[in-house]
Amino acid sequence: MPANEVVDYYEILQISPNAEPETIHRVFRLLAQRYHPDNAETGNEAHFRKLSEAYQVLSDPEKRARYDVAHTSQRQERWRLVSSGAQADNNFEAEQTVRLTVLEVLYTRRRLELDSPGLSPLDLETLIGRAREHLEFTIWYLVQKKFITRSDGSLLQITAEGVEYLEQNYRTNPQRRLGPGVAPKDARPIAS
Repeated sequence: MPANEVVDYYEILQISPNAEPETIHRVFRLLAQRYHPDNAETGNEAHFRKLSEAYQVLSDPEKRARYDVAHTSQRQERWRLVSSGAQADNNFEAEQTVRLTVLEVLYTRRRLELDSPGLSPLDLETLIGRAREHLEFTIWYLVQKKFITRSDGSLLQITAEGVEYLEQNYRTNPQRRLGPGVAPKDARPIAS
């Protein structure tokens, strides 16, 4: 993460930037129980530390106000980069490529990590190299098509329908490989 990049505490706590203090407290308690290192089934010390750090900032009105200035500025900068980038508005071929890339990443995760097959939107952003704000539409679409689902922890997972679609697409064009910014000319679009 670049030095000037603001950690997205809202993403870590899986809440909206408009969340009320009561919501922040309730969600933190729920996630803290799940990820506390003493929890034998789902404990994760590193994630618990991130949750605690996010809660310390977002539960304090003064710290949250300072944080929100930097967070909002970063979001606006991402939107500016997305909207002014080389991609034209409504570049359907690029969007189809992003959808297939998301499916491929989630497919690979499902096959390799049977105990934890899901990824957060933040993980996808890092792996795909695309701003989270730009992935929101893609994720919404893939959920609506039932190619991916959100777990109760908001992790994204590929479904059987998503696996079938991806495998059919590879059968159609087996030499195609996905990657950030690679737009295959003969990839089948995801049907509406």
